[in-house]
Amino acid sequence: MKYSFEASIDKTEQGGRMKIPFNVWEICKKEGDVPVKVRVADTVFVCNLEPEGNGYYNIPIQENIMSQFETGKEYPVTFRVTKSSVEASPYSTSNPIRKIDSMDVIIQPHDGLCGQSCVAMLAGITLDEAINTMHCGEWQATMDKLVSALNYYGIDHSEEIIYTNGKEDVTLPECCIIMEKMGRYSHYLVYYQGKGYDSNLGVLAHYDVTKIKGYMEIYI
Repeated sequence: MKYSFEASIDKTEQGGRMKIPFNVWEICKKEGDVPVKVRVADTVFVCNLEPEGNGYYNIPIQENIMSQFETGKEYPVTFRVTKSSVEASPYSTSNPIRKIDSMDVIIQPHDGLCGQSCVAMLAGITLDEAINTMHCGEWQATMDKLVSALNYYGIDHSEEIIYTNGKEDVTLPECCIIMEKMGRYSHYLVYYQGKGYDSNLGVLAHYDVTKIKGYMEIYI
């Protein structure tokens, strides 16, 4: 569920904040830590809401993002609650870790690290860095954890997973994360400009779309 409203930004010592104009406990059915993905105008970032008391929260805005906004000016805001707590990130969609204009394949040293390998390829970081950011080991990378890592690195993506389940007439976007069915687990790989980047098999010049269970577009 997405929640939308307009709010102005107040400056704080840590950057800024926007007041949420409704009771989060009542509307979002969420108490305690509330991790969210936020869009303010055209800028997307992740954070944990700051409690003000009795179910009311603020959206904190880090200092490095504040330079994109004017204090006192109202902006359109949309947020959705995510499943896991997020670390403060120096990145946003307007300040991502990198511009995706190329792709290098990363081969996993052993099975069970395909999701972490996808994050490493998209972010242009090492596999170890991706593992540390995602806080998960072999066979633990769910799509939710991939999405949280992409959000952390400011890599913009669709909010929707398209399930094709083996269809032959599939037109993939320029860049996406593909899920393949593999027993009780999913195998993840990156598709970029007509090629598959598979942490098991390397670069695939032609990818067989009938293997796809589903995909999530990465905006580049």
